[in-house]
Parts: sequence; structure tokens; C-alpha cells
Amino acid sequence: MRYLLVDGYNVIHTSESLAAMAADSLDVARKKLCDMLAEFRVLSRYRIIVVFDAHLVAGGIGSVQSARGIKIVFTREAETADHYIERAAYKLAAKKTDKITVATSDTLEQLIIMGSGAARISSEALLEEINTARTKSLSAHQKTRPIKKNPIEHFLDPKTAQQLEEMRCRKD
Repeated sequence: MRYLLVDGYNVIHTSESLAAMAADSLDVARKKLCDMLAEFRVLSRYRIIVVFDAHLVAGGIGSVQSARGIKIVFTREAETADHYIERAAYKLAAKKTDKITVATSDTLEQLIIMGSGAARISSEALLEEINTARTKSLSAHQKTRPIKKNPIEHFLDPKTAQQLEEMRCRKD
């Protein structure tokens, strides 16, 4: 099994477009990131866990939910996303059969994660990988499903087709 643990806010603040969304609405930016990760999950075959800090939310009990095949975690009060990701990486690495990758640009977090045996990828590299996978997928789709012209002229009698062509070319 391949797991991708994502430090959600770290990725949001790495992307110019997501950071701009977050300035207006953090909820919209989180949703957009989760949509991007859900699409990437299908293209990459990762099991994705995205973690958002809620450690400053007074009385926050944290939550875990699933949406479009990804696991979305909000940490509880006094628990950072880094701490949650470290615990999850060590727990998953203990199985010795799973491949774990952590997406964060936090240098200290990357060093700690590597100690668990997990691989690391920077937030920038993850965003680039998501865009590359999406571009490849769209390109493959366009090759297998070329855009076809509307064949309406094949269903019209020649006189009607001629009249329509004259109307189209007419200059008023």
C-alpha cells in the first residue's frame, strides 16, 4: 500500500492560488486542496491523508472524515499537523509493507519523517506532481477521445445545408 500524508496548510501556503483563496476563505482553500488531492489519488493510486492544524482551536476535539476517497484530519487542541503526521508515519512504517511519503516543506519535519523510514516530498514538488499527473491524464484522454465536429450537415438535405451556409456567410 502507498500512503501520502499531506500537511494541508503547508501546501496551501506554498501555492499562490491556494494562498490567495485562503486569504479570502480558508474553508474554500481547504476544499480546493482536497479536490486536487482526490483527483490526484485516482491518478497516482496513493491512499491520501491530509492533515490540517486545529491546535489553536480552544476546546477543539479534532475530527476525521472521508471525502472522495481521501481522509481529512483536523487535529485536536494542542496537537499540530506535524505531530499527527509523525505519529501516523511511524505507525504505518511499523507494518514494513507500506510505502509512506510525507508532503511538507517544513525542514525539521522532513528530517523527523525520514527517521521513520518514510520518504518526503516538498509541498512545491507535490503541487508539481499533481499538475503533471493531471496534464498527462488530460492528454491521454484527448488522444483516445478526439473532439469531433458536429455532423449536422450529414443530416440535412442539400438545399437546407446550402441555405444555412449562405446565412452563415452573409454579411449584413
